[in-house]
Formats: sequence, structure tokens, C-alpha cells
Amino acid sequence: MCLFKFLMEKIISYPLSVLFYIFFGLSLLIFHPIQWVCFYVFGYQAHKKSVDYLNFCLTKSTNVLGTRYTFKNIDSIPKNVPIIFVANHQSLYDIVGIIWYLRRFHPKFVSKKELGKGIPSVSFNLNHGGSILIDRKDPKQALPAIKGLGEYIEKNKRSAVIFPEGTRSKTGVPKRFSENGLKILCKYAPSAYVVPITINNSWKMVKFGSFPMGLGNHITYTIHNAMAVSEYKFETLFEKTEQVIVNDIKNK
Repeated sequence: MCLFKFLMEKIISYPLSVLFYIFFGLSLLIFHPIQWVCFYVFGYQAHKKSVDYLNFCLTKSTNVLGTRYTFKNIDSIPKNVPIIFVANHQSLYDIVGIIWYLRRFHPKFVSKKELGKGIPSVSFNLNHGGSILIDRKDPKQALPAIKGLGEYIEKNKRSAVIFPEGTRSKTGVPKRFSENGLKILCKYAPSAYVVPITINNSWKMVKFGSFPMGLGNHITYTIHNAMAVSEYKFETLFEKTEQVIVNDIKNK
């Protein structure tokens, strides 16, 4: 029965996935020149708005696949302070949801350098929207870039998003968390709050690979209690952050 359900979902997904990729791709192509004009003519705030609505369109394109998004406890996030969002990582759809639903916090990402070239809208935003691009094979380049992001959110009271697993979990099972990036962000954003986020079911979007897509998934983001960087030793803060995220993952 499970095998039959699996095969039927995959068969039904083919035409829906084609439709999804059309909408998804059109959103990226349409918003690329919009971002360019907003950034170079009107500045940061206009550019941010264009990125927000790009990701609104991207989330809506996933509705074709029956995807739903739920954020739990979003009102518990501190306001008017720097925020460091720390989350497990399951697919690129983690990012789409965070940018749209947490837009009031101006989220900036620690991303791999490969995403900084050749992807309409995405590459432009990563290069001009305040996020940083790092070479995961070159720690000497990565550490100063993360330091700069920490200083940026400290100064502007915005937020950084870091996925300490480093790479996506293709099955939902969490990988080992690395402390280096978070440690630097905490050092250079001493007034920040660390806000752990547990993401569930995002990996099911790509359980067949990039094509066809998974259908009918409910992606949930659970916002856990914020912790002031200034009130904890880093080792304790890191341990509490990893523990609360991992304990709430449903696909372990």
C-alpha cells in the first residue's frame, strides 16, 4: 500500500512539477530587473520590498504542489534588537519561507559562494541585500565575512540566519552542528538574541530529487525561546540551541 501511494504521488507530481517550475522560474526572471531598479534607483528599503514579494511569489508557486507553511510562536521573537536565527536545514524552501514570513526582521544569510553567480534574482540578492557568501573550503575567507555580518546586524538591529549543519539534510535526520559561524556572530553582535528554529517536512519537497517534486507537504517552523547572547557562556548557549532544535525534529 505504501509503495502504491509512493508511486501514485510520483506520477501525479510530474505535470504539477512542470507547472511549479514555470511559476517559480518566471518569478525569478521577473523580479531580477525589478530588484536591479529598486536597488540602484531607490535604495535598500525598496530593494528589500522587492525581495520580500519575490519570496511571497515563490511560496505561492509551491502551493501548486499542495505545500503549506506554518510558523509557530512568531510573536515571541524580540523586536528592535539584533537577532541570530539558528535553524536546521532541509531544503532551499527553508529559505523561501524565512524570507517572507520573517521579513520584518530583515533576515540576512550565510550562503555558499556558488549561489552568488548565475541564478536570476537569488544571486543578485545575495550580492547586494546584506547577506554574505563564503567559501566553505577556505575558513580564512569565511571568518572575516561572518564577522562583518555580525557587526552589520549589531549596528542595524537586523537579523542573521545561519544553518550550523552546513549542508542540507536530505532525509530530515539532523547532521552535526558546527559552532564556528555562530560563535563569531555572537562575538560581534553582543547585544543579539539567539532564536532557535526547528524546520520540519521541508526535505519532503525534494524526496524524489529536484524532479518531480513532493506533494502535499506541510512545512512547519517552530520558533523557540530567544536567548540573550550576553546572558550565557557561548558553550552553554550553543548546547541549548542545538538541543532544542534537534529535539523538535520529527524525522529523526
